[in-house]
Amino acid sequence: MSLEPLLSARPPIPWHAFAAFAALAIGGAQLALPKGTLRHRALGYVWAALMLVIAISSFWIQEIRLIGPFSPIHLLSILVLVTVPLAVWHAHGHQVARHRGAMIKLYFFALVGAGVFTLLPGRIMHAVAFGQ
Repeated sequence: MSLEPLLSARPPIPWHAFAAFAALAIGGAQLALPKGTLRHRALGYVWAALMLVIAISSFWIQEIRLIGPFSPIHLLSILVLVTVPLAVWHAHGHQVARHRGAMIKLYFFALVGAGVFTLLPGRIMHAVAFGQ
């Protein structure tokens, strides 16, 4: 395992990946730790900001071009840009079940699920994890 392929990638790929690593860790902690605490709210805002950074930065990552400069993964980015603020709004409105559902789906589908695809051969994260 070597970070060299990631560190030598053009921006915003390293920022995108490191934001995803941080979001993966913070999101996992959020799922495991008690809910409704000050720590949960603070980490939640950090996690939401990281998810927005990941989604926005993805529009400048155009390695797979299927629809002009974009790929189907960019549809997921649009969904994240809509769902993250909506999930935060649900929390502010004390709609806990909606908030929980949206955040869990974002974590497992938009972060973990999309992350699995970065491990496919030919992708930068495959080179990071498994070498060239």
